[in-house]
Amino acid sequence: MSKLSTAKRTAVIAALVEGNSIRATSRMTDVSEPTVLNLLADLGRVCAAYHDEFVTDLQTERVQCDEIWSFCYAKAKNVPERTRYPVGAAGDVWTGTAIDADTKLMISYYVGDRSTHAADCFMTDLAYRVRRNIQLTTDGHKPYMSAVAFAFEGRRIDYAMLQKGLPQR
Repeated sequence: MSKLSTAKRTAVIAALVEGNSIRATSRMTDVSEPTVLNLLADLGRVCAAYHDEFVTDLQTERVQCDEIWSFCYAKAKNVPERTRYPVGAAGDVWTGTAIDADTKLMISYYVGDRSTHAADCFMTDLAYRVRRNIQLTTDGHKPYMSAVAFAFEGRRIDYAMLQKGLPQR
């Protein structure tokens, strides 16, 4: 098995960053799809390690949290109950994001479902990464209320839930 040159790896990553699909990237760079996927997985691990090491002890003041919905394999509502997902397929997937409102730095993220456990993990990671007391805004997702109280226990935090789509008075 040969190893991709630095130039070839750079070309693959550049194509993906530009928004090309796995198949298009494979075709454009003459690299097999499994190799593109392996490189992408390796890159993800490196980026996560970098984020864990360097995005800590932040002096941020205002943090905005939200979720991004996606799906893996199929939307959960479209899969008949008798059909089982392939191994590794998750159906609906939610990515929680915590962004510094001033610098737009992605402080924390969590990929999972919309459970209380996921909210706890997400908020605990966020609390670990910020040094000072913050102003935190989330949407109306109910598990955040207890997750914020748990994660920021003993710390002063200004917390508000922003209810989207409610009529103005």
